[in-house]
Amino acid sequence: MGHSHGPQQTGAADISDIAWMVILGDGIHNFTNGLAIGAAFSQGIPSGLSTSIAVFCHELPHELGDFAVLLQAGMPVRRVLIFSLLSAFLGYLGMLVGNTVSQSSSKVTPWIFAGTAGIFLHVALVDMLPDMLQRDPAGKGKTKIFFLHNFGFLLGTALMLCIALFEDGLQFLIVDLLALRSSFASI
Repeated sequence: MGHSHGPQQTGAADISDIAWMVILGDGIHNFTNGLAIGAAFSQGIPSGLSTSIAVFCHELPHELGDFAVLLQAGMPVRRVLIFSLLSAFLGYLGMLVGNTVSQSSSKVTPWIFAGTAGIFLHVALVDMLPDMLQRDPAGKGKTKIFFLHNFGFLLGTALMLCIALFEDGLQFLIVDLLALRSSFASI
């Protein structure tokens, strides 16, 4: 082995620090998503399903964004997929922890919801809001950005309202699906 003063290319060293920050942040984020889903399922199936739908609706664009950031940071596609799967596993782990802890004591469930809501608000206000408020350097497109942001906000609010309004209907849907499944099983 020779002596070298140049940069060494090892497996982990060729990935930028931002990629590792995204991976760690995404893992923590997915764990808290899982906590919320697990705690919601401990309250009942409709609550768990509505929380799962809400998390899915925000998680899909979030994961696609993380995927793009990791690719741009120089991480190979295969490694991005592996780390994304590991991060998703933390969501399942969080769900098991949230459900187990909430099942053991119903007094813990509101604290789990409060903690996850606080983390989501922190991410929204510290990470996302400054980017949204950053001005366009050329001063162009302010109206377009304003309408896009408001459209996204209104769409998200409408989706959450629909989930809240039809949460009880989910229970009837599940009962109907289970009855249909059992009738097919008896054939």
